[in-house]
Amino acid sequence: MTYYISAFYHFTRLGNPPQTLESIKSDLEKKAAELNVRGLLVLGNEGINTTCSSPSKENLDLFKKWIMSYFNAPNVAFKDSHCDKPPFRRYKVKIREEIVTAGVPEMMPPEGKNHHLSPSEWNKVMKEEQDYVMIDTRNWYEYNIGTFKGALNPDIEKFTDFPEYIEKQGIEKDKKMLIFCTGGIRCEKGILELQKQGYDQVYQLEGGILNYLEQYPNDQYDGECFVFDHRVSVDQNLAPSQRYTLCPHCGQPGDTVIECKRCDYHEKICVTCNETEIKQDTCSKNCAEQWRLNPGRKGKRQLLPFELENMAAELGSESPVKEIRVTRTKVTRINENGQAETVIAPVRK
Repeated sequence: MTYYISAFYHFTRLGNPPQTLESIKSDLEKKAAELNVRGLLVLGNEGINTTCSSPSKENLDLFKKWIMSYFNAPNVAFKDSHCDKPPFRRYKVKIREEIVTAGVPEMMPPEGKNHHLSPSEWNKVMKEEQDYVMIDTRNWYEYNIGTFKGALNPDIEKFTDFPEYIEKQGIEKDKKMLIFCTGGIRCEKGILELQKQGYDQVYQLEGGILNYLEQYPNDQYDGECFVFDHRVSVDQNLAPSQRYTLCPHCGQPGDTVIECKRCDYHEKICVTCNETEIKQDTCSKNCAEQWRLNPGRKGKRQLLPFELENMAAELGSESPVKEIRVTRTKVTRINENGQAETVIAPVRK
């Protein structure tokens, strides 16, 4: 089955009575349920930031049209792709102080362009100019699996660390600076911080890496691009990664194959966990804990919630596994909506 995916954001003032953020959240959830759209949307007083998907291209297009109408946003830039496995298990709307966390809620990008370069203009600078500094505004693990040729790595854990990184670099204020991120939203705020610090020759990649790869695969960008869903990353053709999975121990992108000493399952873990005792020898948090408590003792691999969901969807009442025992007092079961849900259960005797 093909799943159609769209990533987009829109800055606009929201939450003014009578339309509260809670009422907007409710409207979004109802429309997503009506059109069978799944994904994650971050909602705040400054707008929306989301990636969503549907097995129906028609329904996803209808959802996008509804978004443009509902938020009075005819110029939203959609970054579209597709994959053959569901990138999201359900639809969630999270209300946050910022739709991209910069640590400065009052910082609102202006309407229209703010030193945006189209992918073609970006390519022209990279190929014809030399006197510039290019900075990847993303986190260290995103940089590690792919970035633009010659880009500096801030080596930051979170975007709120970006301003401090810039302050320490001592870059001349009149230096031409290029910044980029996954889909463009971090740079919308990043450029404001740089301009506040006195840099007036800063340019941001319009639509981010995703927009660039759609037009220029296998050109100035090396590697893959991390995305915040079950695809983990996309390759040069925006296809789901065949190399990386999320490390079961820490959630970072991993491509190191190990054989679990407890259950013999083959899994991919990240470089960091591959250098950590117990984690380097186990395929999951459950196996790691059991191996720590009982070194050398074999055991069965515990299913993950999404695997339980998939099994229930495919086999229904014939599914051989009805629940996952998470702790002595909690189990994960499939609810009436076909979704994995962790609930309190009687203590095992």
